[in-house]
Amino acid sequence: MDELACFAPGMLALGSIGYGPGEAVKFLALAEELAWTCYNFYQSTPTKLAGENYFFRTGQDMTVGTSWNILRPETVESLFYLWRLTGNKTYQEWGWNIFQAFERNSRIETGYVGLKDVNTGVKDNMMQSFFLAETLKYLYLLFSPPSFIPLDEWVFNTEAHPLKIVTRSLDEREE
Repeated sequence: MDELACFAPGMLALGSIGYGPGEAVKFLALAEELAWTCYNFYQSTPTKLAGENYFFRTGQDMTVGTSWNILRPETVESLFYLWRLTGNKTYQEWGWNIFQAFERNSRIETGYVGLKDVNTGVKDNMMQSFFLAETLKYLYLLFSPPSFIPLDEWVFNTEAHPLKIVTRSLDEREE
């Protein structure tokens, strides 16, 4: 499973809102279980930063496949949505742990860099633009009050830019 797929818990959590109570609970439970898996990608390495992908084999613990970390936002994006939708502070704790791991392992004098190997902590020499635009933005939002960019008034595009939800009355649509 790629770390890139860790947007799915947030997507499922948001999607659960559109279902009746029975179905919503199932989708939210699946989102929470997947988020736990994504968080454990981070917790499974010595640096506490996730590798690019993981393998799951019957009867064995998951193992890191590709061991670099390029500061991806997908897991913290899902933690943000889950916290906003459930109010469960566990997601903030997980986000704080991930942020601290970035601070310990990726912070340099001029910014942040990825890791060539999450097992050894060897740094690369590049900060992806999405780290500032998405990863740190979702971490900031994870610790902001729900009234700041409320999800019933705003939607985030795939690059984490908030877009105001504009509704039109039925009369306006007919014109």
